[in-house]
Amino acid sequence: MRMVVQRVTRASVTVDGEVTGKIGRGYMVLVGAEVGDTEADARLCADKLAGLRVFVDDEDKMNRSVLDVGGEILLVSQFTLLGDARHGRRPSFIAAARPEVAEPLLETMKAMLEEKGLHVETGRFRAHMDVELVNDGPVTILIDSRKVF
Repeated sequence: MRMVVQRVTRASVTVDGEVTGKIGRGYMVLVGAEVGDTEADARLCADKLAGLRVFVDDEDKMNRSVLDVGGEILLVSQFTLLGDARHGRRPSFIAAARPEVAEPLLETMKAMLEEKGLHVETGRFRAHMDVELVNDGPVTILIDSRKVF
C-alpha cells in the first residue's frame, strides 16, 4: 500500500455536495492499494500512521504521534498513487489493486486504526471526491508498505 500522509489542521472530503468525512488536527491520508497487497500491508500502514511522530513536542521537535496529540485521520482512497508515468504521457494504473480488493483493505486499515483509539473518517470509494485540507507545516510524508521492510 502506498500512502501520502499530510499533517493538517483540518481536512474534509465532499461527494456530490455531501461531506462524507471531516477532521480537525491530524492526518489527511491518500491511500492506494497495490496488486498483491494483503491485510499485512494494511496492518503495517495502520501501525506506521498511529506511531508516526511528526507533531511537535514542548521543545518544538517532531516527537509526538497522532495518538499523543489526540488527532484524527481522514483516509481517502486514491488508486492514482499507483500510476506509472515512466513511459509515454498517459500513466498506467496496472499496478493498482482492483476495487473489490482495494476497498476491503482500506476498510481493514480503518478498523485497525480505530482499534488503536483513533477517530477515522473516510471519503467514498469509487466516487469523484473534492478534498480540502490545510497542510500544517507543511508536513508531507510518503509511506510504501513494500519499502519499509
